[in-house]
Amino acid sequence: MLRTHTCGELTIADLNKEVTLTGWVQKSRDLGGMTFIDMRDRYGITQLTFNSDDNAEMRAQARELGREFVIKVSGRVIERSNKNQKMPTGEIEIKVSKLELLNAAKLPPFLIEDETDGGDDLRMKYRYLDLRRNPVRSNLVLRHKMAQEVRRYLDGLDFIEVETPVLIKSTPEGARDFVVPSRMNPGEFYALPQSPQTFKQLLMVSGFDRYFQIVKCFRDEDLRADRQPEFTQIDCEMAFIEQEDILNVFEGLIRTLFKNIKGIDLAEVPRMQYADAMRLYGSDKPDTRFDMKFVELNDIVKGKDFPVFDNAELVVGINAKGCAEYTRKQIDELTDFIKRPQIGATGLIYLRHGADGSLKSSVDKFYSEDELKKWSAAFNSEPGDLILIMAGQTDKVRKQLNELRLEMGNRLGLRNKDTFAPLWVLDFPLLEWDEESGRYHAMHHPFTSPKPEDIAMLDTNPGQVRANAYDMVVNGTEIGGGSIRIHDRELQSLMFKHLGFSVEEAQKQFGFLLDAFEYGAPPHGGIAFGFDRLVSIFAGLDSIRDVIAFPKNNSGRDVMIDSPSTIADEQLKELRINTTI
Repeated sequence: MLRTHTCGELTIADLNKEVTLTGWVQKSRDLGGMTFIDMRDRYGITQLTFNSDDNAEMRAQARELGREFVIKVSGRVIERSNKNQKMPTGEIEIKVSKLELLNAAKLPPFLIEDETDGGDDLRMKYRYLDLRRNPVRSNLVLRHKMAQEVRRYLDGLDFIEVETPVLIKSTPEGARDFVVPSRMNPGEFYALPQSPQTFKQLLMVSGFDRYFQIVKCFRDEDLRADRQPEFTQIDCEMAFIEQEDILNVFEGLIRTLFKNIKGIDLAEVPRMQYADAMRLYGSDKPDTRFDMKFVELNDIVKGKDFPVFDNAELVVGINAKGCAEYTRKQIDELTDFIKRPQIGATGLIYLRHGADGSLKSSVDKFYSEDELKKWSAAFNSEPGDLILIMAGQTDKVRKQLNELRLEMGNRLGLRNKDTFAPLWVLDFPLLEWDEESGRYHAMHHPFTSPKPEDIAMLDTNPGQVRANAYDMVVNGTEIGGGSIRIHDRELQSLMFKHLGFSVEEAQKQFGFLLDAFEYGAPPHGGIAFGFDRLVSIFAGLDSIRDVIAFPKNNSGRDVMIDSPSTIADEQLKELRINTTI
């Protein structure tokens, strides 16, 4: 090694040691008779000192060092006169006796500091420089530690880490595939895996009863803060189990991560039915750090000649406690918020429960004081509360009110990133109707097992069939999801039929799996955690980009290497790809 120590480890206990350090110049200060340089590596910062007694050539060289120059120094550890208790090396400095320039550097396009002056686009273009900053580096260190804890926990329970193929076949279900042309098989294509789903099921058929993989997956879908075209999953599967076994094992994983990484002892993770999550929160991933549950008002408000309520399928609201003093301007802001195209609501009704006990609504001409008292009672409102009500088609209005609830949680400071509220959401619908294609699609994937007691409804009422499926949610973000799988050919064929596959299509797409089920497939199930999302929650970040070493931007581009890009005509010809389309 070129160094004897890192820039983050020397302390007062190392006084008078002769050491050699390597790293980057963070900044320098020339005070005439003294020159000080902060030297940085990924472990920390150590102050170097040069004075007028030093070799004139070396001191002159030190004065010429710019930000991000790469240097090697040797010298003696001495006590610092102006100690900095905020840094581990703040009690010492290095009296330099030898300085070697390993590489000069151009002036960086932004400050390599915790609080940088570089915008997102600039930092993405020079990501290798952004990675030198403490906040980004610490996120990757956190990611590394979490991956190690995952492996330790699962290895301790006899899980085997198995790598599955990256070049697979495209399937029609789920998000869009990234496809890869095959040169040796003209006109045919591989797909990059959206998940290792069928392979991990085949591993269960193979007798590997406990599998996991920290694996790259790929989806060609529209991007947002918590999505990337390539992402990482903690992918797991178990055989000879029931749903309760999956919940217990992977609740244990989450609790272990919180304990060993964050020092937090989580209580037992509560469970909620999907139907209750939608009814009480309007979301299948509710943020339960705060209350503000939905209250349905159909029985109370209908039949009073107020068309907005009378014509609505559902009238529902929330109690924003302590907000009765909101001004008309603030309420108008909330109305504008829910009218945004992304939410699409048409209006907002409110009821103030004044500090003096009075009740005042925005629809007083339709409702008497006694009727408003019924509203208040339904919400258990107290003086000082503000009730916010919306009306419309059931599914739409629940989703709209969920957005308003989250906005009120933000405004009231109820969504603290240092508070963690994990939750299991259970028993999702097996199928969901898609208006565009005019058929049912699997809500999770086509290999999810229906609840045994609901199988008969596949023919009569498929939309009411519940899945043996479960999601783990933390702070309103889905971090993992899975299901008990179908493990016999007959039921899997029935599922394909209800998803619109002909017998021939099912055999072409998934014949390998159907055939495998005829050779003794055990009962099995699994789960996959979004590793990037999980790390971002532990890091207190809204976006997953800063926990990924080299992420794509919101257009799916890597602006650092300028990808995706065109390829040479010769390559296209080799792949038999027509470029004239």
